[in-house]
Amino acid sequence: MNKDYVMKLGGLLSIPLLIGLTGCFSLGRGEPMQQHFVLGGAAQQENAAASRDLVGLAIGMRRLQIAPYLETPLIVVRRGPHQIGFSEFHRWGERLDGGINQAVAGYLATRAAFRGVDVAPWPVREQYDYIVQLHVLRFEGMAPEDEAATQGEAHVLATWEILRQDGAVLARGTTDYRDRNWRVGDFPGLVASLDRGLSELSDDLMRSIAGLGPPLAERR
Repeated sequence: MNKDYVMKLGGLLSIPLLIGLTGCFSLGRGEPMQQHFVLGGAAQQENAAASRDLVGLAIGMRRLQIAPYLETPLIVVRRGPHQIGFSEFHRWGERLDGGINQAVAGYLATRAAFRGVDVAPWPVREQYDYIVQLHVLRFEGMAPEDEAATQGEAHVLATWEILRQDGAVLARGTTDYRDRNWRVGDFPGLVASLDRGLSELSDDLMRSIAGLGPPLAERR
């Protein structure tokens, strides 16, 4: 077969392949860049009184239970009472349930001289003074139904239990945090506000743990 003919045929066959690849891997130059966010950056604080009372206690964090509609990498904004939207270009950089649990564990660890604050799965046969179970019902921005309005709020709603290692419930509570200064569309501001809500949740847990005292630490 003529060599020049083979080269021309190869060039012609490559044209539709290049066209197909171009269609599959669009550069999307007109689209905004995706932004990814993580939790755990709120201001750290310590409670000196609680630190003295809770020195040496070990805390275990069970796997977090989260509302099904929050099981997505996309940041959620609720518009009005019933409509929810998922932001394609503003995403969590990790699984949200794990990120929340890790952030709360980190905040707890700064509030007292605990022996440790471990997130499940924890080491086999590890003993804990208290187990914390979180249930996150809301973790989102809230915008008015009027799409022209710009004043929204950030909302964190969670219930929680503090348990013994055998599963007996020692305390229950609810944290309902709202920041009404969120400007709709400001996603870095929304994440920062939601993170502050987790810091407040940690404060609620600390107050409850401090009220219970050290059950296992006294027997070590």
